[in-house]
Amino acid sequence: MEAVGQLSGGIAHDFNNLLMIVLGNLETVEQVAKGLSGAALPRLQRALVNAVRGAQRAAALTQRLLAFSRRQPLDPKPLDVNRFITNIVEFIQRTLGEGIKVEAVGAAGLWPVDVDHAQLETAIVNLAINARDAMPGGGKFTIEALNAFLDSDYCRNNHEVTPGQYVLLCVSDTGYGMSEEVASRAFEPFFSTKDIGHGTGLGAEPGLWFRQAIEGP
Repeated sequence: MEAVGQLSGGIAHDFNNLLMIVLGNLETVEQVAKGLSGAALPRLQRALVNAVRGAQRAAALTQRLLAFSRRQPLDPKPLDVNRFITNIVEFIQRTLGEGIKVEAVGAAGLWPVDVDHAQLETAIVNLAINARDAMPGGGKFTIEALNAFLDSDYCRNNHEVTPGQYVLLCVSDTGYGMSEEVASRAFEPFFSTKDIGHGTGLGAEPGLWFRQAIEGP
């Protein structure tokens, strides 16, 4: 029952983050609409697009819960990672606020990948929100993509992957970091460093790369 309670708290936290995006963009729409003019129209349109994207993520979260309960498989599709991280920067920037600089660093000749787009996007947004909470005075959040070859030596110590070509997606921030104890539990699904009522999750240690390997061609 404790695990179920922690899971419910995590779901509520993630859903609340998505709704905050929707409400924040709709508030911008209201402010802009008061003095609407031709020059303000592009800003209004961007806010509306972000509001729709936030609502779509909220709906996708529910679908992922259903997929989990029904053991539905992932839905991988071809993805241009360079374009993906470039497009997500504005959305994350609006989510984190002006005090945090968001930067995307792509790579020339980056291999295309097959990945579940919605799952990848949600993972990055959640990392960004945890990073924001670890940078109360502002800072920098960076997403970087590069090609990588994982050899047999690496795979002997990381049994979840097999040798071959991968695209490596690195996410880092300049937050206050994690202790060794917290870092050792970072990938536990229900572990949180936040107090009750303040959501779930944790921050990223400066210089510590969170890595998501996506199989390449």
